[in-house]
Amino acid sequence: MDSDGTEKLNSHLKRTFKEHTAQNSLDTKKGGCCSFLLLASVVATVSGFMLGYEMGLISGALLQLREILSLTCQRQEMVVSSLLFGALVISLGGGFILDHYGRKFTIILTAVFTIIGTVILIGFVSYTTLIIGRAVVGMAVALSGTASCLYIAEIAPKNKRGLLVCLYELMVVIGILLGFGFSYSFAAVPDGWKYMFGIAIPPAVLQAITMLFLPVSPRFLMKKGKNQAALEVLIQLRASLAEEELQCIQTTLKEESQHSFLDLFRTKDNIRMRLMIGVALVFFQQVTGQPNILFYASTILKSVGFHSNEAATLASTGLGVVKVAGTIPAVLLVDRVGSKAFLCIGSVIMTVSLATLGVVTLQSHTNVTSICQSPISLNQTYWLYNTSTVRGEGDLRVPSDFPPVLPNAANISNASSGWMTKEGWNHGVGESVVKTADVGLIQREVSGALKWLSLVSLLFYVAAFSISLGPMVYVVLSEIFPLGIRGKAVSVVSAVNWGTNLIISLTFLTVTDKIGLPNVIFLYAAMSFALLVFVILYIPETKGRSLEQISKELAKKNHLEDRICYRVKPKMDTLISMKRDSENGSN
Repeated sequence: MDSDGTEKLNSHLKRTFKEHTAQNSLDTKKGGCCSFLLLASVVATVSGFMLGYEMGLISGALLQLREILSLTCQRQEMVVSSLLFGALVISLGGGFILDHYGRKFTIILTAVFTIIGTVILIGFVSYTTLIIGRAVVGMAVALSGTASCLYIAEIAPKNKRGLLVCLYELMVVIGILLGFGFSYSFAAVPDGWKYMFGIAIPPAVLQAITMLFLPVSPRFLMKKGKNQAALEVLIQLRASLAEEELQCIQTTLKEESQHSFLDLFRTKDNIRMRLMIGVALVFFQQVTGQPNILFYASTILKSVGFHSNEAATLASTGLGVVKVAGTIPAVLLVDRVGSKAFLCIGSVIMTVSLATLGVVTLQSHTNVTSICQSPISLNQTYWLYNTSTVRGEGDLRVPSDFPPVLPNAANISNASSGWMTKEGWNHGVGESVVKTADVGLIQREVSGALKWLSLVSLLFYVAAFSISLGPMVYVVLSEIFPLGIRGKAVSVVSAVNWGTNLIISLTFLTVTDKIGLPNVIFLYAAMSFALLVFVILYIPETKGRSLEQISKELAKKNHLEDRICYRVKPKMDTLISMKRDSENGSN
């Protein structure tokens, strides 16, 4: 924009502000302006609620679906991962939608697709439609989540940005809690999984309708050259003069207008390094194990002693309660404490709690390798045996609530009785060797102390994640990229996020089968410690600063080098000085 255009804009800003001063003063007393900002933020964060709900409900729904559709372990992994696959696909092209059509339009569009995907899920009962419906919902909630975080960051004032963005994660964990809760409520209801999925429709409808009456992001409007509309939106959202903020946005947009998608992979303005920070952060968010704890919570808890579907689902609901409780202080304190401090605290607690959980699982003598149960064929011939006699043979239907298998427990000489296939009976009567682990159903009780210590360790781990990686990743990602390519950058990071999540979730049961559940947990603990090191070295502190100030600092060529070296250099200077003093003294 030339100097004449800038002067006209400034003159118009001052004139418009005078016209609205009296009304703004009244709105401030009534809380109207702040209420409008809060309303827009809360409606946008319904996207987080739907994402969390879809993540939470599958843990309980899978317990019913694997019996109704006779899902093998591999198909169970596919059902869980289909949502992530859809999220990955949309993330690859979502940046264009976000930057071309805007955050508001994207949120409305994805709400509609959430409804469509849910109708597919509950309208048809087959493995194929289950995969398709979950994939459509995954596309919707993933793109909606990205759009809502960007929308909130761009409408919020700098002193409230962290709190409002963290509202998204609070809604995610509330969604997870309700997903667990409704899973428990419908666990014993015939076709209860349909009710679990269907509950996602009302909030999606509410969000789509309400967003029609909320403003477009002022930064997006400025990017499209709609200065008057941007000013009007800022006046709605602020209780103070918006002139300075609008001019700052205008200046920054002018500087960033030359950015292209390929600049994400170049050194210009340190954008490539910023992208690597974002990618690494979401990578750690996945490889520290949280997705699998959510997706397979009920299954994991069944493997450590909570044997019935209802007990396992109720225990996993406790994880949802802790996630909500842990997120609340993060939301309230992020603008004062800062996202970096929360990330450090959370990674330490995660490391300790996961290490404890690994030791407890290892010492529980459950010897769990695979926590998956493939359904038992109803046409297979089974033997009912004990360690000394064979009591009979026949076509026996094993009840759906029969205790879970310990697949590697081949030596069952201490068991009084059990089920096994005819093929699993090795020659002589009384030789108790089970060859088909997924069919053998053997129960060994875990001591009460170890069972509850496992649950407590899980709760601490979930709480630590909820004050750190859960909300703070969204805060950091919404702040570190230039506005001109923020949508594209976040989409690339989101694609890595969902891709990593897909791989982790799709292979969880297989990896657990190969190396055992304790070793998987120890691996998560090691990654949590690596996260701590990464945060200390690379994550910038952004509290109390505008998006434009953050972008300008990160664009400095020596910014990241200074972050790594500024603690080391004074110490080196001190050592050199001490050495010189020592040499001078000896002379």
